[in-house]
Amino acid sequence: MNARMNPFRDPFAEIERAFEQAYRSQASGPGMPLDLVRDGETFVAYLDVPGVDAETIDIDVEDRTLTVRATRKAPEGEGLQWLARERSAGTYARQLTLGYGVALDKVEAEYADGVLKLTIPVAEEAKPRKIAVKKAGTPATIEADKAE
Repeated sequence: MNARMNPFRDPFAEIERAFEQAYRSQASGPGMPLDLVRDGETFVAYLDVPGVDAETIDIDVEDRTLTVRATRKAPEGEGLQWLARERSAGTYARQLTLGYGVALDKVEAEYADGVLKLTIPVAEEAKPRKIAVKKAGTPATIEADKAE
């Protein structure tokens, strides 16, 4: 049976297929794939930035938005003739919006084997804590002067 004439065909199948193709091409293109985990009192973000010199990585925080920028340079040279060019080059950026429960002044970063690791601690004021309940003493009696 022809797919165009099939009355039981899912009307959204074509749209879904188009989105999947767009997502696949976007995922395989340039960017910084990210994994984010919570490990106790710390959030840890892992960003893939292979082929990037650590000197080109720039990280800043402004108004609760953490921005990571990195530059990958293409090989250069006089007489260089490209036979295949699939690896992208240029400057890439990724932004993370951070909540109010993290310590922005204590973010740490390390780069090894093409992976940038950001360690973002939970802020002290956001950590769970116990509040002690004190037993109140006997209520004090306040006496007023009697007007005579």
